[in-house]
Amino acid sequence: MLKEFLEHIVKPIVDKPDEIKITEVDGEAVCIYELRVGEGDFGKVLGKHGKNVNALRTLLNAVASKSGKRAILELIE
Repeated sequence: MLKEFLEHIVKPIVDKPDEIKITEVDGEAVCIYELRVGEGDFGKVLGKHGKNVNALRTLLNAVASKSGKRAILELIE
């Protein structure tokens, strides 16, 4: 559910939505999401001073907290 949510949020930001890859590592209390984007899209997802990626992390944590878990988003180059 969170993986699809994250993909839905990131697709409009990037130029190459087909190259989005999200890997989910599910633990007992924490889910880690590794986000990989196409060449040239890393800066768009990161945003100025990390504002875009911090907003994504906030949204992801808000949705994950409903299920009693914590979510961590890692942006991988």
